Amino acid sequence: MSSDPKRHAVDAPDIHRMRVLTVNTHKGFTALNRRFILPELREAVRSTSADLVFLQEVVGEHERHSSRYNEWPQTSQYEFLADSMWSDFAYGRNAVYPDGHHGNALLSKYPIREYRNLDVSITGPERRGLLHCVLDVPGHAEVHAICVHLSLLESHRQLQLQLLCQLLESLPEDAPVIIAGDFNDWQLQGNATLARRDYLHEAFERHHGRPAKTYPARFPLLRLDRIYLRNASSHDPQILGNKPWTHLSDHLPLAVEVHL
Repeated sequence: MSSDPKRHAVDAPDIHRMRVLTVNTHKGFTALNRRFILPELREAVRSTSADLVFLQEVVGEHERHSSRYNEWPQTSQYEFLADSMWSDFAYGRNAVYPDGHHGNALLSKYPIREYRNLDVSITGPERRGLLHCVLDVPGHAEVHAICVHLSLLESHRQLQLQLLCQLLESLPEDAPVIIAGDFNDWQLQGNATLARRDYLHEAFERHHGRPAKTYPARFPLLRLDRIYLRNASSHDPQILGNKPWTHLSDHLPLAVEVHL
């Protein structure tokens, strides 16, 4: 995490709006891993001017790729994406393999006071986590951001959603919470589970009746990616479905303006 504990904007004006982006980065490669496009992805992410960026499948380290691809960054992928635009970042390592590891990350223009990565893996080779960050946002005691990437198996997802709900219930009742990421919930059963919590709403469902179609990026059919809010309202939710986004990952990103 990049954060200076002395950097608290005591005199900064209260923040009541923030731009949120979520994207599965596909480890910096195009669909089917045909081309390494992380530098192009960074420019696209920067162009959104998002205050918070929720990343899934972002690489922390990969020794073989670092020697194979000339444009592979010398830092982690999430640090490379943060660049000079997002002062703070946090990373939750989920999948570990001989060459390195990948997981979820959050890029933030506000100080990240603390963070933890909750292992919600069930059984088998799939490693999944919930990256929970507590943000210092002027005008608010605390704002919580949870970056999510759930299992491909329905039974595992339901158990992971129970763990997510337990986390939510442990947070202060009046604190704003932003939950975003790849839920892999193509049958919408997970969305039905979360919809029973009347304190939550999904941004695209609230405005358009159903969660957004985000996968596969070039011809989206499945509603896998979500942005849920508690103690906050959603405005102008957008699927970033034009070029260059359709060529930068196998998922389309989602963006929304959140009012606190």
